[in-house]
Amino acid sequence: MPETSGSTGRTPETDVIDFRAAEQLLAARDPQGAVKLLDGVIATHPESTAARLLRARAFFAAAQLRPAELEFTIVLEREPDNAFAHFALARTYERRGCPDQARRHFRLAAALDPNPEYLQQARFDS
Repeated sequence: MPETSGSTGRTPETDVIDFRAAEQLLAARDPQGAVKLLDGVIATHPESTAARLLRARAFFAAAQLRPAELEFTIVLEREPDNAFAHFALARTYERRGCPDQARRHFRLAAALDPNPEYLQQARFDS
């Protein structure tokens, strides 16, 4: 009999399948479907930074900016050197109309990773 997680009846295999399916849904432009699948994964594995980052991306794609901000912030609390999370949080702040917060995270992303897109958005020359 497969091992399950508490009273949820979820197995580790179920979580992996849901995570991979959420990746596919996000790629297929169904971020809300991805969020639904990731809710179960995160309920079982709240420590999963990968699941939280994927859910943050899905929230952003669904224009749910407050939840996206919260998830990106949680990721950065756990991985302060995650350049992509800084960049994505900056984009979130940008869309919310918070340019000072966005600039700070664009610059952190560029400082952590000299990715041309990060450097362009950091606007170090201004």
